[in-house]
Amino acid sequence: MKKGTLLNSEIITEISKMGHTDKLVIADAGLPIPKDVKRIDISLIKGIPSFIETLDAVLKELKVESVIVAEEIKEKNPDIHNELLKKFSNIEIKYVSHEQFKKITESAKAVVRTGECSPYANVILESGVIF
Repeated sequence: MKKGTLLNSEIITEISKMGHTDKLVIADAGLPIPKDVKRIDISLIKGIPSFIETLDAVLKELKVESVIVAEEIKEKNPDIHNELLKKFSNIEIKYVSHEQFKKITESAKAVVRTGECSPYANVILESGVIF
């Protein structure tokens, strides 16, 4: 049995296949997921699992070089935005419009859909390298 903390086999598989600058999206329950991008739906009920819980689990497995978030998060979801600022204090955060964010998700390896039901609780994680 796997020794690490992340147990979801689909997420582990996608992370293991990622190379430098590949993208993995952690999304709230409402983000539209492009039809050609792998959907990993871990939502159970409203709020479970949360965006932050899911992000924390993924960050234990994935080396992140930079992140992309929607500009709208600053005003519409300051609590999640502040959490992201803390988690990525040493990593570049790129801000784009929500429309641009949705367009960028088309090039992601996968989108992990959480049970989060707060606005703009989405992040694109760009993979770094461990050497």
